[in-house]
Amino acid sequence: MTIEMRKLDSRNPQFSRQLTALLAFESSADALLESRVAEILADVKLRGDAAVLDYTRQFDRLDVGAATTLEALTIPPARLQAALDGLSPARRAALQTAADRVRLYHERQKQECGSNGFSYTEADGTVLGQKVTPLDRVGLYVPGGKAAYPSSVLMNAIPAKVAGVREVVMVVPTPDGVQNELVLAAAAIAGVDRVLTIGGAQAVAALAYGTASVAQVDKIVGPGNAYVAAAKRRVFGTVGIDMIAGPSEILILCDGSTDPDWIAMDLFSQAEHDELAQSILLCPDAAFIARVEASIQKLLPDMPRKDVIASSLGERGALIQVRDMDEACAIANSIAAEHLEISTLEPQQWAAKIRHAGAMFLGRFSSEALGDYCCGPNHVLPTSRTARFSSPLGVYDFQKRSSVIEVSEAGAQTLGRVAAELAYGEGLQAHARSAEMRLRS
Repeated sequence: MTIEMRKLDSRNPQFSRQLTALLAFESSADALLESRVAEILADVKLRGDAAVLDYTRQFDRLDVGAATTLEALTIPPARLQAALDGLSPARRAALQTAADRVRLYHERQKQECGSNGFSYTEADGTVLGQKVTPLDRVGLYVPGGKAAYPSSVLMNAIPAKVAGVREVVMVVPTPDGVQNELVLAAAAIAGVDRVLTIGGAQAVAALAYGTASVAQVDKIVGPGNAYVAAAKRRVFGTVGIDMIAGPSEILILCDGSTDPDWIAMDLFSQAEHDELAQSILLCPDAAFIARVEASIQKLLPDMPRKDVIASSLGERGALIQVRDMDEACAIANSIAAEHLEISTLEPQQWAAKIRHAGAMFLGRFSSEALGDYCCGPNHVLPTSRTARFSSPLGVYDFQKRSSVIEVSEAGAQTLGRVAAELAYGEGLQAHARSAEMRLRS
């Protein structure tokens, strides 16, 4: 098997147009899918548990017997613990280590990101501030079926718990009744409060609207298929959501000092997700790019997902020669990739020039794969250039902020006159009179 990867050169007059075409991705909305999702959401909103049970029978082929509520599809805590206890010692230790590191990172994030609120007192006694409170209840969607993502359980549930969320409700489809032990074990370690074996748009609807046996959540997080994404988009506003993620991306900036086999495998690590994933290398050294290309051809035949990798790299991947590392950083800021590896001898020098990236991996030993599982920072990241205006999932996504205003009598004399003047200017007389009534005559 040979991959014909796209090779670009930033010195080419057509480079800007070529790069734009390479990055272009339109998640074309399927009208039939959107219509079906709308029907499912409306049905669950109307019929609640009964509708979710019907869809679970239909789509997941689960025999729910004569069940009338979703209690029948709730996995008891003892079952989660049993899944954890049943893991091999090595796998349990790896899961625990990853969970501990994710928890430690997010506890530090909570301390550093203003999660304790603040207040200050002005000279006249007026107190102003901000109160930070966690969300009450969060829904976590976890893909099921062929996919198994225990790492997503950790990355979504742990920061919610660190933030102080009272209840994390996890939904995970189990087609034909097949439950993934590692996913259940991850739920046990992460402290998930309730797990229901439901999925698809119907699960999103149950979380968003609530049913007789599932309380409405405040926010829904976690990845899913096209039906789940469409449902999350439609319920936004009724509840919060984390993001609508696009295909996975990796952008590697390399000065030619890293083993080309390492770079090739790092490109593979994103390409193996699916055919729409994007893997791009920026490097000023043409000879090194050629060595990476040779490594790609050499390593590909031994990859179990070689067909997916070949399709991804062939359709959406690229090896790009740039003038120098400064230009590589400028291009990286334009791309604003989900994952950015700076695989150079002095990565901090170039990291200082990066303004837009979901996560940065600095130095040749910082493979993106480590971030996916166990480094600690969250792997739920903005894609499709949204890193220009959004951030990784974090503790702050599970909190909200309330302004605190305690105006003193003295303060009301000054602020009341200011507010009244502006209110009269806007034609809102009741506003003005409300402020003026507190003024001393």
